[in-house]
Amino acid sequence: MGALGQTPSMPRPSIIGDAFNRVDRQRLERALGRTTLARVYRRVGAVLAVANGHSVADSARQFHVDRRSVHRWVVQYLTTGDPDRLADRGRSGRPRSGDISTRELAAILRRDPRTLGYRATTWTVDLLACYCAEHLRRSISPRTLRRRLHQHGYRWKRPRYAYRERARHLAQKKGLSAVA
Repeated sequence: MGALGQTPSMPRPSIIGDAFNRVDRQRLERALGRTTLARVYRRVGAVLAVANGHSVADSARQFHVDRRSVHRWVVQYLTTGDPDRLADRGRSGRPRSGDISTRELAAILRRDPRTLGYRATTWTVDLLACYCAEHLRRSISPRTLRRRLHQHGYRWKRPRYAYRERARHLAQKKGLSAVA
């Protein structure tokens, strides 16, 4: 008795299954063995089940997917002959919602945060995120702001204090003699 209660003399339940040959089955089995992604494993497994003589509907039930999806994957494999084409293509992902342009970022960074009512002498990422949320009405996470700053070549350095005139007691501070 074969798969799905069939004897070897019974015809295959799927005409699509006849389109596969021994090389296709071997290729699909190798692809199934080397894939690490569950989605690709499900797709290759469903196509391999059809190649082994199962119907599209039975394969869909076995892998818990819609039969139209299995049919689409089978057709895709048969047209290309490449199991790697069953993997997902790259996607653009979620669109940026409240991004900030380089020009806007440069204009903000040129301003002193004290003139805008903040009690800080330099901009920090958290302060920039707060400013964008309050004044630009765009909620941008500090992590995203940090990435944008690095993309545009900005680096944060701790501010250095500069004396307006040389301190009279500098030599004493440095441990040198007071005569210098």
